[in-house]
Amino acid sequence: MKINPGNLQTLGTGFSALFAGGQGQAVSQRALVSTTVPSSTAQNEYGWLGKFPGMREWIGDRVINQLKAYDYAIKNKDWEDTIEVDRNDIEDDNIGIYGPLFTEMGRATEAHPDELVFALLKAGFTTKCYDGQFFFDTDHPVLDEDGVAQSVSNTGGGSGAPWFLIDDSRALKPVIFQERKKAQFVAMDNLTDENVFRRKKFQYGVDARYNVGFGFWQYAYGSKQTLDATAFKAAFAALEGMKGDHGRPLGVKPSLLVTGPSNRSAAQKLLNSELASGGETNEWKGTAKLEVVPWLA
Repeated sequence: MKINPGNLQTLGTGFSALFAGGQGQAVSQRALVSTTVPSSTAQNEYGWLGKFPGMREWIGDRVINQLKAYDYAIKNKDWEDTIEVDRNDIEDDNIGIYGPLFTEMGRATEAHPDELVFALLKAGFTTKCYDGQFFFDTDHPVLDEDGVAQSVSNTGGGSGAPWFLIDDSRALKPVIFQERKKAQFVAMDNLTDENVFRRKKFQYGVDARYNVGFGFWQYAYGSKQTLDATAFKAAFAALEGMKGDHGRPLGVKPSLLVTGPSNRSAAQKLLNSELASGGETNEWKGTAKLEVVPWLA
């Protein structure tokens, strides 16, 4: 192939198409456990997470909800991936070797937010959320009916493979995916670019800006206990019994069981089998949807 601006533009268009095709191959699961929040600045503040809205009977003047101030922010991060194409490969018509690379770049780019979301969920046992506690913890502070702080748990503890029970019907899900700039395919493929002049390399890449953080811990229960009827019952009861400050029920509905591949069999037996391990009717059949996530392997 003769190297000139026209041929380079055609080549770049082809690489971009391969990249887009790879993006279409990715299967995203992050929307099940995360809410996408657009961002227009370097970071977003989420101090308001400490207050659940709720209706009350209007007697006399309105009662103004005073938001409890929490210092919780998600800072956007820059992400990139770059592929170099050797000028000799273009001249020798040896560009077919790059096709799978650009397709995989597109797939990996589209999958990266999922990777971050589920990595954060998995790290929730040791990563703090808005109230200063680990996202999955035994002592989240919540005010009771008398205004006295009580410790509330959303974890079963343990040391095995993690699994999560989630209310996926809420507007704000357990994880926040904060998006500042969507992934964009870019190129340095002018004959006068320094990388071409000095190193005979044309560069094609993708860049984006986003990050992840935690939302309401009250909508998720995480455990590393053996996934069986006993542990699942404890998780179900904990979520259904969640209350906000001053004893207000939150109406949490456990509806989604998220596991890694190693818990697939146990989860399927728990949610699909007609009979429990002792031969009695399986009371947990159909009580939640199942999502097996490879990023939790």
